[in-house]
Amino acid sequence: MSRMRGFIWFLAGIILALLAGFVAYSSLTRVVETAPETTMSGPTVTVVAANRALPARTLLTQEDLTLVELPASAAPDGQIDALDAAVGKLTLLPLYGGEPVLEQKLVDPNVLGADGRSAIFLNQDQVLMAIPAQDLLSRVGVLKPGDRVDILYSLSFPENRGIGAAAENEDEAQSTFALLQNVTIVEMIGSIRPVETDTAEAAAQTAPAVVRPDSVLVTLAPQDALTLKYAMDAGGIVDFVMRAPGVERPFDIDPVDVDYLINRYSIPTGAGR
Repeated sequence: MSRMRGFIWFLAGIILALLAGFVAYSSLTRVVETAPETTMSGPTVTVVAANRALPARTLLTQEDLTLVELPASAAPDGQIDALDAAVGKLTLLPLYGGEPVLEQKLVDPNVLGADGRSAIFLNQDQVLMAIPAQDLLSRVGVLKPGDRVDILYSLSFPENRGIGAAAENEDEAQSTFALLQNVTIVEMIGSIRPVETDTAEAAAQTAPAVVRPDSVLVTLAPQDALTLKYAMDAGGIVDFVMRAPGVERPFDIDPVDVDYLINRYSIPTGAGR
């Protein structure tokens, strides 16, 4: 009798376990079947979002932006649905990666005010400075607003700058160095210059007029602006080198002079060469 009672309890346990498994399986199946309907239900819209974290006063480029799909009911007011509508605009506030880009958070630096001036956005810790577009990258039209560049300078310094150096010693040696790093180009200011030709027939075969920049506008900390002005007033030679998109870290580089070249390339010097 006790054996029969134990068998009944064992059978009841198996039945209860089977029932519990069936209930769990049914519940899980309903969740899986209804989840896609919940996430995919309703219309969606394509909006422009930040591709990475962007600080305020960033001039937006293609690399800064991406397109994401959002439920139409969750799309914020002021959403932008095309990359071209955001590229070239300045951010008024910082943006997080994946955050939708809104019209009210941007300003167009190319819009002219009633006084004819461009509405270039500056924060309170920076100043706007114009650099003559005499470097090769500017002249060939490579640089664009929003590019980040390093400003390289070549300048001659007196060879003997020690205390008590002879006044008549005017020997100078050139040194080339990175004057400023990770500078943002705000605008390229230029005028339309038609290609000069000698005959009407040659003029008909020439390419359309192009815009060649006269000045490169950059935003700098006041001390950096003063440093750059000193270098320009001293008659140095300036060149821009463009950074890859998203690269903002400082580069660890050494100034280059004649001694640097001699040591690096083991150039023989002196009477015994």
